[in-house]
Amino acid sequence: MTPFDFQLPTRILFGPGKIAVLGEVARELAAKKQSQGRVLVVSDPGIVAAGHTEQGIGVLQQAGWTTQLFDAVAENPTTVHVASGLEVARDFQPNLIVGMGGGSSMDCAKGINFLYSCSGQMQDYWGVGKATGPLLPMIAIPTTAGTGSETQSFALISDATSHVKMACGDRRVAFRAAILDPELTLTQPARVTALTGFDAMAHAIETYVTSRRNPISRSFSREAWRHLASHYLPALREPENLEHRASMQWGACLAGLAIENSMLGAAHALANPLTANFGIAHGQAVALMLPAVVRYNGQKIGSQYAQLLAATPQLTGTTIDYKPFSPTGSAPPARVEGPGALVDFLIMARRAAGLAETLECCQVPRNRLPELAAEASQQWTGTFNPVPLSEDEFRQLYEEAYGES
Repeated sequence: MTPFDFQLPTRILFGPGKIAVLGEVARELAAKKQSQGRVLVVSDPGIVAAGHTEQGIGVLQQAGWTTQLFDAVAENPTTVHVASGLEVARDFQPNLIVGMGGGSSMDCAKGINFLYSCSGQMQDYWGVGKATGPLLPMIAIPTTAGTGSETQSFALISDATSHVKMACGDRRVAFRAAILDPELTLTQPARVTALTGFDAMAHAIETYVTSRRNPISRSFSREAWRHLASHYLPALREPENLEHRASMQWGACLAGLAIENSMLGAAHALANPLTANFGIAHGQAVALMLPAVVRYNGQKIGSQYAQLLAATPQLTGTTIDYKPFSPTGSAPPARVEGPGALVDFLIMARRAAGLAETLECCQVPRNRLPELAAEASQQWTGTFNPVPLSEDEFRQLYEEAYGES
């Protein structure tokens, strides 16, 4: 019997067109009357250009809210982005925050909330439970299918000086509500779909086997994997297919719930230094490292990975026929059969999605691998890997992902 403490602080509203209920949900959460409501909307230029931010703001304003947009958010938000948002928040004095976009917008919204509600600087909240008082209620509206930040109590914010990615967690910063409208994900560029989708699959895989897993988190992981693995390549082939988009968004959300209760593993510990040092997109960095980590862990916990494959029988014992997503993704169909085949599936999916396959392709100098391994060994997520890793073993995993000698 495995003891555990399970909490679900976020209300989840899911379905096409659900953004229409934003004003109503905000009214239920706000501490003041509707006519006095002031909502800070945190988004990014891409989501603004797609028209989604304007749509959300329109719903809020129709419901009587006064709104202020902060959209100076970039991929992998830093302490600079959070500080800029804090200035806007101090001038506007909101009583509710909406994070709309990908994980960057949602994490930046959390960072702004920490500093606006509790003062200090972002580094003060690095760790767990560092909030010094109540925080403003927040609503998440994810427009990608990746991080699952909408159901997590952590914000990942990079220190603009050291480039270290800080995990700042507190249950009080979790979104009170998450509105999942798959129609908002139809405008994702193909590259974003490929990167965020692979990251979401990695979340499902890693959370299923971490040392902190529990029966409830594993049920989230398994169901997330079932949706994500089955719809990742179809969503790339048929980007206008709402069923594929909905399954990816729901799967990413479920994987976020799993992270909240079981954390992540070595693939993310290895990915973070690649992003910090070389600017490699997070989803790409995870795609580079996950197959090597699954192969390494599989030597001792292969049966657990086999359980994931059992949840997707359509991927087991059959030839997966796919159309390459890009010219760089051309490859013969892969056969998926048995527990070790999870690595083969991940490599095939990475190739079909047109993602880089080696560290060498991403211009990572080989002589930097020991330095990267030292950084990876200090990442918090690595401590939850089901098979403990030394610094030298982290280096070996980087070597495996590097490419031909």
